[in-house]
This record gives sequence, structure tokens and C-alpha cells, in this order.
Amino acid sequence: MSAHRPATLAGVIGWPVQHSLSPKLHGYWLREYGIEGAYVPLPVAPVDFSRVIDGLRRAGFMGVNVTIPHKQAAFALAHRLDGAAQRTGAVNLLLFAGGGEIEGRNTDVPGLCASLREELGADVVKEKAAVVLGAGGAARAVVLALSELGAREVRIVNRNDARARTLAADLQPHIAAALVPGGWSVWPQAAEGAALLVNATSAGMAGAPSLEMSFDTLPQGVAFCDLIYNPLETELLKQARARGHRAINGLGMLMYQAVPAFEALFGMTPTVTPQLRRELEQALAQ
Repeated sequence: MSAHRPATLAGVIGWPVQHSLSPKLHGYWLREYGIEGAYVPLPVAPVDFSRVIDGLRRAGFMGVNVTIPHKQAAFALAHRLDGAAQRTGAVNLLLFAGGGEIEGRNTDVPGLCASLREELGADVVKEKAAVVLGAGGAARAVVLALSELGAREVRIVNRNDARARTLAADLQPHIAAALVPGGWSVWPQAAEGAALLVNATSAGMAGAPSLEMSFDTLPQGVAFCDLIYNPLETELLKQARARGHRAINGLGMLMYQAVPAFEALFGMTPTVTPQLRRELEQALAQ
């Protein structure tokens, strides 16, 4: 007889949501641990978001993961927020507690930390400089993660330099790393002496144009992390590996951010394994 909560219901909300790997990811763990429950994709238009959340809560769902474009709406809807959600202004996990209360969490920050530690080493940015490309919600999570990993300085490069400055101003009071924002024109200077470059933009995603950038001022030892995992090998990662750089995609972050979410939803701490990675890679190849 299972010691876990029976027939737990959860899911992922997005618009669109059919591209999400989360149902396959959580479904794998549900089978692996013999948990009686379901994790379903929920396509929800922005105009319907708050009503659907209320309906799911009333229907007995334990909670839902939240993806684009609902992370800011989920932040506004939550009655309580964890520290990462408060600092990023974004929520990717809503938990339905008793009395109608909704808790918002952001698991992207610990997810990226865990992925970088496993794939590039715990000291990849410790007391070093890192570069983040982009200034949206994903970039906010990246900046927080890099600071938690001990980065001395995080250089935020965005095509719209005003957005980069706003992000830096919002986050600087909450983190130890020094934030240096700038427009795309500062890229050559931002790249100098960096230990890690993280692409937090949609450039290179399936159907989107690739990043156009020069690697000339990057040190040979710099590592690359592209948060994109579809395709698994973006043009940025191809070029980086061709030049001998260590490079990882966003699949590790996806898996590791799901660990605390699965634990909160289903009451079991799952393990990220090579078999899980293979299953997700095969799903992406179909």
C-alpha cells in the first residue's frame, strides 16, 4: 500500500502548452515511484487564467506549474511567495493550501543552480564574472542563481539597454554580486574575462533566429549555458563546442527545477538520472 497521497492531481498551465516537456517529466517520476496521481497539460488563455486557477483549486488539484505567459500573473495571484519568487517577480509553481490560500514559488533559481553545479562544477562562477544575455523573467532567475553560486560580478547584456538597467536596479538590493547592465554594443567589453556566458533570450529556439555574436573577446576557458533545450543543440552551443568551450543546454535546468515542484505536489523527492535525460531527449527528437 502506497505511503503517498492517493490520486494527487497537478498539471502545467501555459498558452500554448503542447510544447511543454513537464507532463512527460513528471509522468516519468509518477511511474518510477509508483505514485497514484496525474500531471496534465492545461492550455489556458491569459484572459482565463485567474478563473481557471480558482476552478482547479476547487476541483481538488494540489497545484500547478506555470509557464509562459502566465508567470507574472501567477505572482500577482499568490497570497504568499517564497524568496526566489519575491526577488524575480515571477512564479512558476502555485500550490493550493487549505482555506483557499495560494502559495507561489519560483523553482527556476534552485533548478539552474543545481544544473550548473552538476554539469559545469560548483565553482564555475565562484568569485568570477559571468555574462547574462537577456533581461526578461528568465534572466532574472539566472542573475539570482549566479549570485547564489558566488559570482563576483554579473554583466547583463540586452538589446534594449533600458531593460537591462531596470533589471539590475530591481535585483541589486537583494544580491551580493555586482550587476553591470548594458546594451548590445557593450558585448565585446562584457565578454572580457568572463567565466560563464548564459543565454536567457529566445534566440536560437526552434523557429526563432539564432544569436549573432562574436566570440573574439571571450577567454578560451569560458563555459556556455543556453537555457534553450529545443533544439538540444542551438547554433550558439555548436559554435561554442567547435571552439573547444564547455557548453550545456537548458534540459538540466528543466529537470532540476522540477525536483522541488514534484516534491511539493506529490510528497516525494525525485532523482534526476541519465535515464530521465534520455527519455526527454528522445521525446524532443520525435
